[in-house]
Amino acid sequence: MSSSAIAALEMEFEAKGRLEAGGWASFLEALESGELAATRREENGEWVAVSWVKKAILSGFKAGGLSAWDWPGGAFDRPAFPPRRFELGDGVRVVPGGSSSRRGAHIAAGVVIMPPSYINVGASIGAGTMVDSHVLVGSCARVGERVHLSAGVQVGGVLEPPQARPVVVEDGAFIGGLCGIFEGIVIRTNAVLAPGVILSKSTRIFDLVKGREWIGEVPASAVVVPGARPARGEYALGHGLSLQAPIIVKYRDEGTEASVTLEDALR
Repeated sequence: MSSSAIAALEMEFEAKGRLEAGGWASFLEALESGELAATRREENGEWVAVSWVKKAILSGFKAGGLSAWDWPGGAFDRPAFPPRRFELGDGVRVVPGGSSSRRGAHIAAGVVIMPPSYINVGASIGAGTMVDSHVLVGSCARVGERVHLSAGVQVGGVLEPPQARPVVVEDGAFIGGLCGIFEGIVIRTNAVLAPGVILSKSTRIFDLVKGREWIGEVPASAVVVPGARPARGEYALGHGLSLQAPIIVKYRDEGTEASVTLEDALR
């Protein structure tokens, strides 16, 4: 789709607060092709939400209604968001066993989806990424190329407010099992999260290497593990309470590379 066609969709939505049937079909197709997205990277490297895209997705929910979809086990959902069906030429490997995605999700060639997993509308997943079992990629979240989302990973979605930035996982990141990343945090290129790390945009991340704290992002190539720090106050001290404190213990080195190298044969 040309940039002028995308601009026309934006103008139609801004003028009417919704898209007509033909415009809606083009909107979903543009999201699926990756020509349109709910996030945009600025020249300074910061990620921002594309508000009108998120508002347009929300308008599909606001339209209401319920449709029955021809889907194994039955599916009943908003008419605006049918399940996405793949074709062999898409180059996406969907392993049988209960995975699903909505129309309007960009899933590039070379992505592997292990069952059961779910990818919501507006999400974007780059080429060569592994979506392992029991993974959720929420509405409008962006996952880059050759990312590994291990079993049980939760990538939170953000539809409202429209200006709120969704979660972004940049290229080459490795997200360990049962990690949760929420509320618009950015995981920078080649970062590694050990299993069980839970992060949101307000989580303090303690960097033992650089002697500083990070909020709202995990820096490139950082290796983050779960940690704890003492809670303040007499009550906390008396009860031996502590708070979650994700810790950067190192930045990727040869040892890290050996443990997180992706296998091309799996893709």
